[in-house]
Order: sequence, then structure tokens, then C-alpha cells
Amino acid sequence: MAARARQVVKAYGSGETRVVALDHIDVDIARGQFTAIMGPSGSGKSTLMHCLAGLDTVSSGQIHLDETEITGLKDKKLTQLRRDRIGFIFQAFNLLPTLNAIENITLPMDIAGRKPDRGWLDQVVETVGLAGRLKHRPTELSGGQQQRVAVARALASRPEIIFGDEPTGNLDSRAGAEVLGFLRRSVTELGQTIVMVTHDPVAASYADRVLYLADGRIVDEMHHPTADQVLDRMKSFDARGRTS
Repeated sequence: MAARARQVVKAYGSGETRVVALDHIDVDIARGQFTAIMGPSGSGKSTLMHCLAGLDTVSSGQIHLDETEITGLKDKKLTQLRRDRIGFIFQAFNLLPTLNAIENITLPMDIAGRKPDRGWLDQVVETVGLAGRLKHRPTELSGGQQQRVAVARALASRPEIIFGDEPTGNLDSRAGAEVLGFLRRSVTELGQTIVMVTHDPVAASYADRVLYLADGRIVDEMHHPTADQVLDRMKSFDARGRTS
């Protein structure tokens, strides 16, 4: 397993104001697979991703990245682990406007003082279709191309796992399909492990598996989904997140 959570609880506040975002969750993230996380607003899907990625702490339970328990790590060690072993893709592209595409792609490794694996970097650039745009700055790229740079940046350091939080949320349908296709190929062709939070049934259909959250619990999962299957499953949630 690339990552796993056991009896994870995430709660905010205390007493009468206590809100449980994650309620004793157990989940395994298989290596070399594309996993989508879906659920109604407030179901805990982004919280789960942030906890799995070490971006947020848990109230109780354990999370492991491979064999490393991240829930017990000090801040410095956790920061180092996120830098060296995890990739991130968010709605906002988070590119530096003064750097060109290739400089943005290699920036995390440059900061860490590590040289990129040139063969792997070339393969990533080819996979995301950026070979002809590497010298262009973000303002000279379309939104879809900027997000492809962000995807390449996440892949370039060869992380053990990549987390995406609505990575196509700011893109039109065509650009979103391009980025999702690149993510799919990075799993199929490069052996990457990806966990993506999304509300979009079409985006979820690119995944190998969809996890459904409701009220802070995993209530269902689907393998090899189609967009129609995902949409039908989402429609089956009532206002409280239970199946109708």
C-alpha cells in the first residue's frame, strides 16, 4: 500500500460545539492506482486528503505513508517527508510568474538542493505534452497548460504519491479533460499513485477506484467507474448522506 489510515478521527471544537469531520475511517491507497474521493459538501473528503497528505493533523488514529507513520512525526520531519515523498496539485496553479515552465517544474527540487533525474524529467514533460512550451512563462500559457506545468512539477521529483484537490476545478471542460488524461497516463505509463478529491463525475471516471464519503465515513466504493455510474451513485445520497 502507498498509504493507509486506521481508525482516523478528525474533530474540531469541543463539547457542544464539537464537529467530527472524519469518524473512525479505515482506508488503503493502493500503489500504482488512481483513487478519486467524492461526497456531498461537508462530507470530509478534503479533510481526509489533507490528513493523508500530512497537511492536517488527526485527533486520533494512525496514518502511514508506506511504512512511515506520519501521525507521530515532528513538524520538521513532516515537512521533509512532504517535500521528498509527496506531490501536490491544487485548483490554483501556484506557479511563479517570473519563472518559465521548466524552472517552475524543477523548483521544489532546486529548493531541496537535488538534481532532477534527466531521463525521468524528459519522460514527464513528454507525457504531459509540454516539450514545446518549456521556455514560456505562466502568462504565456493557457490555463490548461499552466495546470499541466503544475502536474509535471508534482511528478518531476518522482514522489511516492500525488494528492490532487479539485485539480481541474478552475479549467474548462476541454482543458480539464487534457489534464485528467495526463494524470491517467502518469498512472498507466509511469506507475504513479494518485489520490484526487473531486465533485465531478467525469473527473472521477478517470480513476481506478472511487471512494464515497458521507458524514465523515466511507460509505461505498466503486471500481472502474463510468461518469454515468458515478453520477447515479451521487444522486442516491439523500440530504444526510445516506443512500436512498
